[in-house]
Amino acid sequence: MIIAASGMMLAVKWNPGIAMFLPLITIGRPSLKSVRMALLLLAVFTALILVQPMAGAAGINLPDELFRLVLLMLFIVMVALLMERVEKVRSLRELNRKLKRQAERLEDANKELEAFAYSVSHDLRVPLRAIDGFSRILVEDYEDKLDEEGVRLLGIIRDNTKKMGQLIDDILMLSRAGRQEMKLDRLDMKALTESVYRELADQEDRAIEFSVADLPPAYADRALMTQVLSNLLSNAIKFTRDRDPARIEVGFYEEGDEYVYYVRDNGAGFDMKYANKLFGLFQRLHSPDEFEGTGVGLSIVQRIIRRHGGRVWGEGEVDRGATIYFTLPKAVRE
Repeated sequence: MIIAASGMMLAVKWNPGIAMFLPLITIGRPSLKSVRMALLLLAVFTALILVQPMAGAAGINLPDELFRLVLLMLFIVMVALLMERVEKVRSLRELNRKLKRQAERLEDANKELEAFAYSVSHDLRVPLRAIDGFSRILVEDYEDKLDEEGVRLLGIIRDNTKKMGQLIDDILMLSRAGRQEMKLDRLDMKALTESVYRELADQEDRAIEFSVADLPPAYADRALMTQVLSNLLSNAIKFTRDRDPARIEVGFYEEGDEYVYYVRDNGAGFDMKYANKLFGLFQRLHSPDEFEGTGVGLSIVQRIIRRHGGRVWGEGEVDRGATIYFTLPKAVRE
């Protein structure tokens, strides 16, 4: 742009004062569109420079004033276009700076919130252990001095301390799922699924029909993906408690550049109108009297899968079972 403008000034012998326009058209890293515009204007300008001598040779008299007026109008149009471009670039850069500052503030706030949750949850362990420990001592050493109601109340205290302890563990696990550094490796998803299921099934005294497809490998963090499979399979085992036979299936299908893995069961299921609450923190679709839990497990799954660049969702029907899907990219995303 500057070369074209300078050439125009030199060719028509303009007053040097016009050089004051040059700073308006200096743009760092011009876009392809700007370059094309500059080349077009330069071509028009060059054509005008050549037209005057050619017209004179052909016997056509073009007044110098008219010729210089056309060049001046061309230069003014070029400056106007470039000033508009400069303003757009400035606005875009300012917007990017604002977005960057907001992203940094949001990231800092999330880190502070996770650190606070971790600290509070960790600090709650000490008094909780004390409550449980002294309650146990009362039951063991003073049971003969307590009536039936006193023993029952102490049992309620101990049961609730255990529930609180499980909730604290889940909160800490949720915090670690967002803070833990990921190490991506090529995982044998079928072998990992079978290993996780064996550990969980050893704690069950009932028969479960379990099947796993020939799952494709995934690039993921082993510890985090183990947590995902553990949470999903634990839920499937829990919600098929009243089924005979209980069936749990792990499979997959391909969708674009992702693998879609799923865990399906024939358990209690859920009403799809509440599907938006499925992955909410502390959200439960079943009462504690029906199934135990803290409502954190699927939130952990969602956080881990999102960190891997995937998606997670669920489908179900009351008393007909549920299916939880999650995706992982076929290739590592830089």
